[in-house]
This record gives sequence, C-alpha cells and structure tokens, in this order.
Amino acid sequence: MTPAHTAPDPVLGEVEALCRRLRLRYVREQAPEVLLTAKAQRWEPAEVLRVLLQAEVDGRTRSTTEARRRQARFPAGKTFDTWDATKSSIPAPTQRALRTLEWVARHENVVVCGPSGTGKSHLLEALGQQAIEQGVRVAWFRIEDLGALVRRHRVDDSVVKAFTPVLRADLVIVDDVGLLPLSADAAEGLYRLVDVAYERRSLAISSNLHPSGFDQLMDRTIATALVDRLLHHAHVLFTEGESIRLADAMAGKGVMPLA
Repeated sequence: MTPAHTAPDPVLGEVEALCRRLRLRYVREQAPEVLLTAKAQRWEPAEVLRVLLQAEVDGRTRSTTEARRRQARFPAGKTFDTWDATKSSIPAPTQRALRTLEWVARHENVVVCGPSGTGKSHLLEALGQQAIEQGVRVAWFRIEDLGALVRRHRVDDSVVKAFTPVLRADLVIVDDVGLLPLSADAAEGLYRLVDVAYERRSLAISSNLHPSGFDQLMDRTIATALVDRLLHHAHVLFTEGESIRLADAMAGKGVMPLA
C-alpha cells in the first residue's frame, strides 16, 4: 500500500510567498526547519520571530562580506590564518596595532617598505581581508592597474572623474610600488589616487623603496607632491631579512614532495 503523502501546509506556502515579495531570502530558506523545531520544542512566538530574523541578518552579512571580497579583487586570498608573525621583522606590538584597524577609522595611511619576499604583500592582503570581515570596504590595485585606469580615461579627458569611484572603498591597497620601472601613466595614477584619498580614505602601500626615493621612479615634481600627501598621516614600516619565500623553498616547504 502506498504511504499517504503529507499535504502541503498552506500557511507555510503563504509565508514563503510573502518572504519572496519582501526579499527575505534567508527567512524563506530556514522557515520550514525553524517552524518544525519551534513546534517540537514549544517555542514562544517571539523566539520563533527572533530566530528567523537573526537568520536573515546573518545571511545578509555573509552575502555582503563575500560580495565585498569579490569587489576588492585580492590576488591570492592570503589571510592572517597563514601569517607567521614571528617571521616578520615588524615588531609584534605594531602588528597588533595594525590589526585593530583603528588607523583606517582615522583615515591614516600605512606604507610598508622592504626587499622582496619579506611579507609586505601578505601583510597588506591579510589586513584587507580582515577589514572586509569587519565591514570595511576595500579595493586592491597593482600599480599597473592605476596606469591602465589613466590610459582608459585619457581618451575622453575623464581621468579626474575616474578616481572618484575609488572613494567608495574605505581602504585602498596598492602593491609592489617600485618593483618595476613606472610608466608615466602609472606614476600619474598613483599621484591621483593619493591626492583624491588625502584625509578622506586610508591607503596601504607596499614598496621596495622608501617613499623618499620615489623620485627615482617618476618625475621629481610629481613625486614630491605625492609623498607630501602620502606621508602626512602615515605609518611607515620596514621589513628586512632574507626572503621568506626563498627560505621556505630551501626548507622544502614550497612544494609537495615527489613520490
């Protein structure tokens, strides 16, 4: 004999329809299970409502965080989960202060200078990832991206306007300044970014050079104006020592052992 199918609950169907109209996606998804639990455990109506609304809040928070992570365009997905603070030459108290992100709230800048492989990019990306987890909007650029932005908008003379949307981010990270020679467009892009963000947003920049040496990369007049704005409210940090990547490679940590 074929078992009887449980008739669909018309009230639950109406709840689902209302959730769709109100765009309460996470209430709609979790309502059936929550209502069954509430019935079995004899929850008060207020508790049912609280649980469903909390599910909506949590779901929207996760969705917003993931959207902001995609918009940031991080290059490698590095976080503090894989960061070894003991391998960095930056003092531990300074690292802890950076992770509070209080400097972002104050619209201050961070400039990390040092040789390749000493953890500059990892640190800045990990800070960016943590900032997003705390509800901060972040944008990641390579210096070449800024040059491409200038070239794209020079055609219709809209270069100034091109940098306005960047201010939608609370923290803008620019990686590897000075690793390669800068084109005139890239130099202009970096200057325009620093200028438009000055005292309005936080910048975090990694460089092989101290900013005082940026005149080696670009016209001295542009470099002077750029550095003046960049360093006015900036924390300048230095990394040193051997390349962490090279040390890992020499220790056999760069690849899985061959069978």
